[in-house]
Amino acid sequence: MAIAERTAGTVSPPSVNVRPGWAGWLSTTDHKRIGIMYLVSAFVFFLIGGIEALLMRIQLGTPDNTFLTPDVYNQMFTMHGTTMIFLGLMPLNVGLGNYIVPLMIGARDMAFPRLNALSIWLFIFGGLMLYVSFFVGGAPNVGWFAYAPLTQKQFAPTAGVDYWIIGIGLTGVASIAGALNFIVTILNMRAPGMTLNRMPLFVWMQLIVAFIVIFAFPVLTVATIQLLFDRHFGTRFFLPNLGGDAVLWQHLFWFFGHPEVYILILPTMGIISEVLPTFSRKPIFGYAFVAYSGVAIGFLGFLVWAHHMFAVGLGPLANAFFGAASFLIAVPTGVKIFNWLATMWQGSLNLTTSMLYAISFISMFVIGGISGITLASPPINVQQTDSYYVVAHMHYVLFGGAIQGVFAGVFYWFPKMTGRMLNERLGKWQFWLMLISFNLTFFPMHLSGNEGMPRRIYTYESEMGWNLWNLISTIGSLLLAVAFLIFLWNVLTSIRRGPIAPADPWDGATLEWAVSSPPPVYNFAVTPRVRSRRPLWDEKYPHLHEVNGSHEAPVARPRGPLHDGFEHETPAAMEPIHLPSPTYAPLIVSVGIMILGFGIIYLGDFGLVAASAMLVGLLIMAMGVLSWVRISHVDSPHHGH
Repeated sequence: MAIAERTAGTVSPPSVNVRPGWAGWLSTTDHKRIGIMYLVSAFVFFLIGGIEALLMRIQLGTPDNTFLTPDVYNQMFTMHGTTMIFLGLMPLNVGLGNYIVPLMIGARDMAFPRLNALSIWLFIFGGLMLYVSFFVGGAPNVGWFAYAPLTQKQFAPTAGVDYWIIGIGLTGVASIAGALNFIVTILNMRAPGMTLNRMPLFVWMQLIVAFIVIFAFPVLTVATIQLLFDRHFGTRFFLPNLGGDAVLWQHLFWFFGHPEVYILILPTMGIISEVLPTFSRKPIFGYAFVAYSGVAIGFLGFLVWAHHMFAVGLGPLANAFFGAASFLIAVPTGVKIFNWLATMWQGSLNLTTSMLYAISFISMFVIGGISGITLASPPINVQQTDSYYVVAHMHYVLFGGAIQGVFAGVFYWFPKMTGRMLNERLGKWQFWLMLISFNLTFFPMHLSGNEGMPRRIYTYESEMGWNLWNLISTIGSLLLAVAFLIFLWNVLTSIRRGPIAPADPWDGATLEWAVSSPPPVYNFAVTPRVRSRRPLWDEKYPHLHEVNGSHEAPVARPRGPLHDGFEHETPAAMEPIHLPSPTYAPLIVSVGIMILGFGIIYLGDFGLVAASAMLVGLLIMAMGVLSWVRISHVDSPHHGH
């Protein structure tokens, strides 16, 4: 029998305690449900961040505009950047990884399912805390980078910055926990025969990102704790007039902040490395180069942070080192681009919506990379820093690159997640509208930036000469909003009445296409055995032979029954399926941590009440931990033996 049949449930499914309705979602430990929760909540935050961007673009569409006040504009500016990076793009990648990685490696779940549930709840509550600030005195208005000393009490007296600190702290802990989970899952739970050099490239990129997270995020966590102590407990880490150093904040923030760019972009590079081979009907060109160039990017990403600080005055030696490192990191990125182009070269291209987004990713990311190379030169950077040229560069990398990569992944794996196909015609309308409106929005910013328009200003005079470029950008942003509405309509209608998706709608090569759409709760009835980098193509196309270590490209679907390219296992040898029980413990722990955070924010203003809230939060945390320990003991596969 074929792997697709064996893994989809030709054995009796296990008895799994899945609670119905909302209770099932609130208590779930299933990586697939948690992945969907990440994707939905992140997309909601992404839409909110997009609304904030639209409000800013309306304000900047014409000179001397009074649509937003300066303070509200600064709040929009801060929350837009914070939302898109911490609450939008990053968890979108985590959601896809959560759903797909265990399926790709032949595992039944993540290594630590309850820790996985804790991560999603900490992320959601961290995001909600950030947005509560709008209703209790105003959101943070110091920029998403929160430069010192503008974050100190005398310059930011409201609780907005405190909410930013606690919200970022909660999402940071969620990210670190999730990264550790990915590392253990990928290193320890791969199917038999799936060596590191046989892992799908999406899994490779998720593994690299997980290591980046555990080295980068603790630095930001420490910096925000120092800032909290400066604001409330009399320390002076970032107060120059008291012996502190405002530039220290920049070093700490950008030591996290630049690796964060690769935390956002590497998973989408992994998506592109899965989508292009499938729709080019060819194996990826230069698998090892693509994988190990990702490792090089992960390492070099920690050596370039100070190119954000060329205007600070670090000195010529430091500027030269960080400029050279910034040029060097373009090399492994260029390697990937040429491998992707070679993958498509002479392939049998199928221009689905997912493939169009993958191709667009390459072209838009190249534009962002070229502008990044110009900014890597210290003398050019000094002229262009804090101008709209930098805004254009960042959005070509993170929107033209990462967001389009996410859309390629969503259109690619949506059938697997939902059992329904998205509307390809609507998808292509959305793609072309998004591509055109994206370039209308952000390409003129290169020009206005070179003409001297600084970032972070809420208005400008008509005599400055930026009127036309800003008007074009605002029109483009409104069209971009329409493209997202088309996508939202496509998703909502397809979930309800889209065509039923088969297990393998794209004729894929990796293990997730071997199970039904959507997969059963246990993923694989029998753990598959892997013999190459393309296990399903081996099974479906047994006549293919290897040439120089790489299979020739399949050009048509097989017409006969599938050949079993995997080792047979008798029912007696089938391992028992053990899945963790649903539990509210991670949710309870997260609620306790959030209440503790509220108490910390108001400890200086409402001492006794805030201390009581902290105590309540700690008690709720303790209840959650005790419940966690109890369910872990009861749920142990060895319990009762």
